[in-house]
Amino acid sequence: MASRPCLYAFLLLLAFQSTMIKVNTVSLPPPECRPEVASTKEKFEFLLNLLIFKIELFLRSSIGRGINDISPGLVQGPIPIGAAVANLDNATRKIIEEFGLASIGHLRVIINTSLLNAPIPMPLLDISPQTYNTFVTMILNGTKKSNPSYNPYANTNSFLFAAVFASSFLKQYYAGIMPSIIGKDERELLSGIALYEAGVFGALRAELNARVNLTVPPFNFTVGNLTNLSAQLANRLAGCGVKDEGLIVPLQLGAENRTSSNIVPGNANSLAYARSAREILRIVFTTGNATRSGGIFPRGLNGALYRRILTLKLS
Repeated sequence: MASRPCLYAFLLLLAFQSTMIKVNTVSLPPPECRPEVASTKEKFEFLLNLLIFKIELFLRSSIGRGINDISPGLVQGPIPIGAAVANLDNATRKIIEEFGLASIGHLRVIINTSLLNAPIPMPLLDISPQTYNTFVTMILNGTKKSNPSYNPYANTNSFLFAAVFASSFLKQYYAGIMPSIIGKDERELLSGIALYEAGVFGALRAELNARVNLTVPPFNFTVGNLTNLSAQLANRLAGCGVKDEGLIVPLQLGAENRTSSNIVPGNANSLAYARSAREILRIVFTTGNATRSGGIFPRGLNGALYRRILTLKLS
């Protein structure tokens, strides 16, 4: 018969193992919210789609030019649908132009470091007012077209919302893939670009926050209202909890539960939110399904990771 001390030790070990199993079970996200298995190169390929979207939106809206106008031969593919020079104030125009030009440098160095061959294929982008109006329609009522229609190129307030939208996905994807990037050069590259993009996101959110109580013409709701409602829609489409937040939040969601100001959103410890490729696809497609294209990427994205998501039906 086992001695009493041995029996206590055995029971303690069982209790410890049971506790660990419960902890591991609770901390593991559901399958649809887990990061995709992909190589470093595949993650960079997916990233390029989001980066190209941001650059084309920023440059065409600020100066009416695209990537190949600035750096010929870097990309190859169709001209975005519906791009237009936005009606921006001069200060905002300069900011948007600067951020778009800087991202061309990011695009070039990713291509060189990841051993990809230029020109890289460019996805078909639909950055027309009609596409953005789809988002606003879903935000407002989800059933019928918003009336009047939302046009991101009509004024500065409207465009800043679209600009933050583009920067947010990049920042969240950087945060999601950074821990799994293999290779010293690749990690240093991603860290440098991610830090820059975090600055871009913060600057754009600060610009929005300066207008938080102003309306978004031609609607009667404010910039603050729109950021809150759009964050709710993004979270609902992605289906993996709260990872987008508006400019004004309840105290319990603010930094240290002491402020409702929320220029740079973060989790309970103010750490940056991360999204997987599938989460981002569910949002940019506006379908809530990573395998059903639409929205900004009507024909889907380029790269091996996206093709595998389609093949394996990882919605």
